[in-house]
Amino acid sequence: MATELYDITVPVFIRGFAAMATFLDKGCAYADEHNLPHEALLNARLFEDMAPLTAQVQRASDAAKFTAARLGQIEGPAMPDTEASFDELQARIAATIAFLESVDPKAVNGREDADITITTPNKSFHMKGRQYALNFALPNFYFHATTAYAILRAKGVPLGKMDFLGGI
Repeated sequence: MATELYDITVPVFIRGFAAMATFLDKGCAYADEHNLPHEALLNARLFEDMAPLTAQVQRASDAAKFTAARLGQIEGPAMPDTEASFDELQARIAATIAFLESVDPKAVNGREDADITITTPNKSFHMKGRQYALNFALPNFYFHATTAYAILRAKGVPLGKMDFLGGI
C-alpha cells in the first residue's frame, strides 16, 4: 500500500505542534520559576539576524497551514503575526491544529503530481506536490520547530530530545 500525501503531512504537523506546545509550556514555567520576564524568552533569538521565538512558532504555523491549503486546494485561515505571549502562541498552535484537523484527506491525496507554486518577495518556486511536501514543506516546518526548541534550550529551559520528538 502506498503512503498517502495527507499521511505524510497533516498528521506530522499536528504531532509536531503537540510537542511544540509542550516545550512552550516548559519555557513559560521555566521563566516563572526563575523570575524571568516572559519577553526574555519570547523575544530571544539564536543569532541576531534570526527571528525570535514568537516568529519561529508563527512560521511553523504558516508552513503547516499553507501546506494543507496548497495541497488541498482550500483556503487557509488568515493569522496575523501578533502573538506576543506564551498564551497567544498556544492559541495560534491550537487554531492551526483545528484547521489541520478540518482538512479532508481526499482533498490532499492524489495531488502528488499537482503543480505547486510558492511565491516569495524575492523568488517563485515551482514543484510537484510530492516534491513540495518532502523537500520544502516538511523541512521548512521542522526548521522553525527546531529553532524554537533551540532558542528555549539555549536560554536554559530544561528540554531534551524526547520533548522535541513528543509522544511516540
